[in-house]
Amino acid sequence: MNDFKHYTVMLNEAVDALECQNGKIYVDCTLGGGGHSELILQRISPDGKLIAFDIDDEAIAYSKERLKNYKNLTIVKSSYTNIKSELKKLGIEKITGGVILDLGASYHQLTKAERGFSFSKDAPLDMRFNNDSELTAFTVVNTYKEDELIRIFSEYGEERFSKRIAKKIVEVRSKKRIETTCELANIILGATPRIKSSVHPATRVFQAIRIEVNNELQNVNNVLHDILDLIDVGGIISVLSFHSLEDRIVKKFFKYESQRCRCNEMICKCPPPKIELVNKRPITASMEELKINPPSRSAKLRIARCIS
Repeated sequence: MNDFKHYTVMLNEAVDALECQNGKIYVDCTLGGGGHSELILQRISPDGKLIAFDIDDEAIAYSKERLKNYKNLTIVKSSYTNIKSELKKLGIEKITGGVILDLGASYHQLTKAERGFSFSKDAPLDMRFNNDSELTAFTVVNTYKEDELIRIFSEYGEERFSKRIAKKIVEVRSKKRIETTCELANIILGATPRIKSSVHPATRVFQAIRIEVNNELQNVNNVLHDILDLIDVGGIISVLSFHSLEDRIVKKFFKYESQRCRCNEMICKCPPPKIELVNKRPITASMEELKINPPSRSAKLRIARCIS
């Protein structure tokens, strides 16, 4: 596992938000390379418990070795979308301390050629976080109807040339299947006008396909509701997002659940808010971190505390 590349974004900020206490139960919904988990374990030992979720075999193997000396860690090979059922299996009814949710693909996933997330290295069209999943980028690109592709590129990639790109993909695949990341990137390049930009024309489309393959946005929305059911009063929810679509979901959810009135009626009958916002504006990476890891510039940290 020496080739596992990992950088933990906003390590201290995201874990500081949890206000870790010895003896309480914490959940890391996205174990990854174990950076956040390790710092949490350091702060809650010896009697605190950490449950960490991941579906990536390589990430789990790497983090198991990294965190092997911590006896109060339980690693669960499952998606965070199964947080309720998996915690129930472990006999945990409430998360008494807090939850950290680090959304998006890891550096290792994005840069490992055979995973097919990047167009900088030629690889089969895959893009699955979970290798056991059936849906791949190949299926999306080669079987989705033109209007479905337009919708995905527009909604998930916010790509303004969605129609042109989708039309070109359908035209090319009618003659031969589109097999690799470089093939797809070149098709996108040929379908879009030359515009002076530091962002490669394929970036947004690749993001959109990845989100579709992994059902990322719906999963974020679902897990936030599940966490709210599981978190104990006083518990902290710390969420790191990496693009505007994810951040919008988190922001909207936190805002709604922290409102005193959601009905707008003359006589309010709303139940009391379930959370309070710890930070109204998202926390972003420090200048020092940006020098070390420039991709951290897209990260936004939102924090909420359970109050009822």
